[in-house]
Amino acid sequence: MDKRVIFHDLVSLDAAREILLKLAHPLGEEEVDIAEAYGRVLARDVTSLVDVPPFDRSTVDGYAVVAESTYNASELTPVELKVADRVEAGEWPRRGVEFGEAVEVATGAPLPRGTNAVVMVEYTQERGDFVRIFKPVAPGENVMNAGSDISAGEVVLRRCTKLSAREIGVLAAIGMKSVAVVKRPRVVIISTGNELLPPGEPLRLGALYDVNSYSIAAAVREVGGVPLLFGIVRDEAESYEKAIEEALSVGDVVLISGGTSAGVVDLTYRVLGRLGEVLFHGIMVRPGKPTIAASVGGKVVIGLPGYPSSALMIFHSVVRPLLLKMQCMEVEPPAVYRAKLAFSIEGAKGRRALYPVVLISRGGVHRAYPLYAESGAISVLSRADGYIAVGENVEYLAEGEEVEVHLFEKYKPAEMYFIGSHDPHLDRVLARHNVKTVYVGSMGGLMALKRGEADMAGSHMYDPDSGEYNIPYLEKLGVRDVAVVGLFEREQGLIVQRGNPLGIRTVEDMLKPGVVMVNRPRGTGTRSLLDLHLAKVAERLGVTLGELVKKIHGYTHEVKTHTAVAAAVAQGRADVGIGVRYAAELYGLDFVPLGWEQYDLVVKRELVEKALEIAEEATRQLPPGYRSYDQTRRVRKLIDWV
Repeated sequence: MDKRVIFHDLVSLDAAREILLKLAHPLGEEEVDIAEAYGRVLARDVTSLVDVPPFDRSTVDGYAVVAESTYNASELTPVELKVADRVEAGEWPRRGVEFGEAVEVATGAPLPRGTNAVVMVEYTQERGDFVRIFKPVAPGENVMNAGSDISAGEVVLRRCTKLSAREIGVLAAIGMKSVAVVKRPRVVIISTGNELLPPGEPLRLGALYDVNSYSIAAAVREVGGVPLLFGIVRDEAESYEKAIEEALSVGDVVLISGGTSAGVVDLTYRVLGRLGEVLFHGIMVRPGKPTIAASVGGKVVIGLPGYPSSALMIFHSVVRPLLLKMQCMEVEPPAVYRAKLAFSIEGAKGRRALYPVVLISRGGVHRAYPLYAESGAISVLSRADGYIAVGENVEYLAEGEEVEVHLFEKYKPAEMYFIGSHDPHLDRVLARHNVKTVYVGSMGGLMALKRGEADMAGSHMYDPDSGEYNIPYLEKLGVRDVAVVGLFEREQGLIVQRGNPLGIRTVEDMLKPGVVMVNRPRGTGTRSLLDLHLAKVAERLGVTLGELVKKIHGYTHEVKTHTAVAAAVAQGRADVGIGVRYAAELYGLDFVPLGWEQYDLVVKRELVEKALEIAEEATRQLPPGYRSYDQTRRVRKLIDWV
């Protein structure tokens, strides 16, 4: 025991880190209340069971109206509407609204049936039972639609996400009281040395206060671990070994400071050699050369240098990555990236505008993809990597301009970027891959592919001239060097109330008196499908499509997702909407089939194999209302211009 140890076969700092990372293993999960979840790490993907918001709501104080009834309003010639009711936040409308009527609503109040916009109170004047409107509104203005923030069935937070105030807001918004998080590593901290005293005691000659127990405990807590202070152990073999064995019985990792050099009273390497396997003893670094690590019963024990500065530097270099990986976290700190703007955005006219963005990396060049969100939306922050600021006096920033992206947290580029049409089933599949998702509709996805921001886009755009899906649009838009991978077919149809009380069987039934519909936005494949069916009805009736849709109550009422359509019907705000069968079943509604449509992945040519892997996984177990392509038709066409 009195032999001095000479260090041989020192390992590099990188090698020491990698040796420890190979031993990092998950510690399981536990359920915690969201009030206590700040700083914890998600153990599983979180899927919303509800739409957020759960109903169409006003974003301002004002009057809910049929937008078309305000089109002729001006300061000189105001439109006068009858005030039919008043609705506060937390109440539910007692009646619907007809053309020529209005309902006073507070911010956050649900929209009455039949309305599709809200006029801000600043542009109105109430007189008796009537309100004068001095400014027209467009359909959807000052309205946050059901599911426009988060849609039912959407994966809102990914596994291994560290929960900040933004993510906890998302959990609360979808009604989660508790959440499954990764167990935090319990880290036992032992200081060694006959010269050490705990802080607070009188300092005798030759003694030092124990610094490392407290500084390392703070570093452990900072990285998310649970520090357990075991105090000071004297330089005596029996008590030293007993302390380590007790530490291993209660902790997941044991950190010892001091006792790692080659002095005659340094016991760490000897004790660890008896209890387990020494992984390395000595690192090619200054300070910190005598660092030692061992594996004992599947747990890691690390001997840190005794000098406080050395101990902390080695902690941050090799221990911190170990503790982070045990919690499913990475090491990179937040930063500011310079990036080129993907497309032009407007300023806020006298105010500083903050735009959340997805940061897309391509060959060392970063592009910032702005994410638009309605007032009150919170889910966009969980998808964004950071934000850009547009100055008070800047009217707009043009596509390609260089901007600074302020990251919310660490940035790790995704393997792939999916931009395009949302599908609730595909969303769950993509959550299992390192794919960043941005849902902007089929046409938005194809344009993102053309600009080079997207690796793949989800699209279901039908071309009536050729009878094909998606490929004709790629040719019209000039999207080059991509492949169309057939993913699955979805059954689209009319979503109606349980029992179908109004007997709606075809799209022509939307023309019936009293029927209120809810629509999807222009640029989506679902809206295009509806318009194709309505165009046939218009042709048979001898009118134009534009003339026909003016007779449909709710045609201009647009919501972003299939589940938002189902929510509007389920809550009685609409009688019918068009969407996939899956959304109707989520809400327990009836479904009138219109037919099957193709939903494809349009991908960069070099990613065909990865897309096929995703397609295989997505079609392995399909929910109701989906069916797979024949495997021989999987890759439908390669679009490649010279």
